Amino acid sequence: MKVTVMSVFVNDQASALRFYTEVLGFEKRTEIPMGPVSWLTVGSPDQPGGPEISLEPSDHPAVKPFRDALIADGIPWTSFGVEDVQREYERLRALGVVFTQEPTAMGPVTTAIFDDTCGNLIQIAAQ
Repeated sequence: MKVTVMSVFVNDQASALRFYTEVLGFEKRTEIPMGPVSWLTVGSPDQPGGPEISLEPSDHPAVKPFRDALIADGIPWTSFGVEDVQREYERLRALGVVFTQEPTAMGPVTTAIFDDTCGNLIQIAAQ
């Protein structure tokens, strides 16, 4: 068993696609129109054929209270691996990304948490 697709709920797919590609550096993998929304995925250019992130519309009624609770508690929706958290933090801050947690060493792992502008907190981490 392996991860092929994971979902991140987003408020607006077009805005999310811009943020996840132009700011975070993912590439668009799939876009299949499905009425007013699309099956829309991005993935790392460093992992061709690797796991994809589905930028999932957040209109299901259970999403808002769940995401609100995570954000209120400062809990990230998911975590992305980076080689150097400090360097990625500085790159993203220069692009205007807002962090809720600066790079923090936690034993063998360093993490930082940012707002993805689409309704989620996202963690970056490196060992």
